Amino acid sequence: MAVLAAAVRDLVDDRLMPLGHGAPHNAVRGRLSALTTDALFAPVAVKNSSFASGCLAALWLWHDFLDEAHAIAQDIDTSEGSWWHAIMHRREGDYWNSKYWFRRVGRHPAFAKLSERLAKRGLPAWEPMAFVDQCERAARDGGELEQTCREAQSEEWHALFEYCLERAA
Repeated sequence: MAVLAAAVRDLVDDRLMPLGHGAPHNAVRGRLSALTTDALFAPVAVKNSSFASGCLAALWLWHDFLDEAHAIAQDIDTSEGSWWHAIMHRREGDYWNSKYWFRRVGRHPAFAKLSERLAKRGLPAWEPMAFVDQCERAARDGGELEQTCREAQSEEWHALFEYCLERAA
């Protein structure tokens, strides 16, 4: 995460996000609220505000602030914005809406990288609609499937975050 400002690198740790709403990390709310896309990449200049906004939405998602992430993602009119939007709706349990946003994503260039990341964990190649269905089952049934979905979701978040980072500044 070399492009991300040193002052905010500690906002991403090794945890696995929950499949559902989670509990917002109120200890970082103030830091996230004060962040702008420029501050996120300082001292490097932002080249693409849509990708930078995607990074900002991602950080809100990482810390389980779904409403704040949604407010940002819905204003990003790109396939990446649609993908962040899809993740947010999947996490809130609105699976149909998540699939709607994944249809808007289409075949994204980051899917191949994500499939590689999943393969290293022994997980199947990335198929977003099937993954939404798996998450719905995991939310209902828990167990090993829930853990597997949380691991895959982490890889998804990192793949998309890195894709946005590389193009933002």
